[in-house]
Amino acid sequence: MKDVMDELAAARRTMGTATLPAGDAYTMELRRRYDASVDEVWHAITDPERLSRWLKPVTGDLRLGGSFELDGGEHGEILRCEPPRLLRVSWLFGPEADEWPGTSEVEVRLSAGPAGDTELELVHAAAVGEPMFPTYGPGAGGVGWDLHLLTLARFLADGETLDHEEFQTSPAGREFATRSAVAWGEAHLAAGGDPGHVAAAVEATTAFYVPGRNTR
Repeated sequence: MKDVMDELAAARRTMGTATLPAGDAYTMELRRRYDASVDEVWHAITDPERLSRWLKPVTGDLRLGGSFELDGGEHGEILRCEPPRLLRVSWLFGPEADEWPGTSEVEVRLSAGPAGDTELELVHAAAVGEPMFPTYGPGAGGVGWDLHLLTLARFLADGETLDHEEFQTSPAGREFATRSAVAWGEAHLAAGGDPGHVAAAVEATTAFYVPGRNTR
């Protein structure tokens, strides 16, 4: 379990604000280094076959201005693409999401580190109201991104894939999600969140990702 928790600790989490076409948004921001070149990481996040091995299978017109859909239902348009440094997409979920375009965007930025490694910065900006943010806070999407970036780390290291559903029900996966929810609560507090709201959001997020876990 130690290596899994080391991966969780490798990421820095912050919250911020942004302006989207739909209005004011909050951001979930993750930064971490990978022991791989910028080109390797870029191919892992843009090549359909590689993307399917750590995120989800993807289909669509995968070029600037095109649209995509993931196997889990997430979909959107490719808004900006500057190989091998920057990718920005709209990020919607479910067919009804098309009624509110511009409510969520994901941007990934890559920069070369001093030892040939890569710093990845992922910013998910979401203009959401009731009940998502009041109930779950940044952990609503943050825990999911932690899980995906863990899988990306495994894939870049040795080509391994990780079954998310199997991992999430394992003792290591349940502990990972629990600690991820707490880490996003800490980021929420650091951004000025009300302590009572943050505590309730961490509890709700943990209950969602780790059913049956007693958080008290």
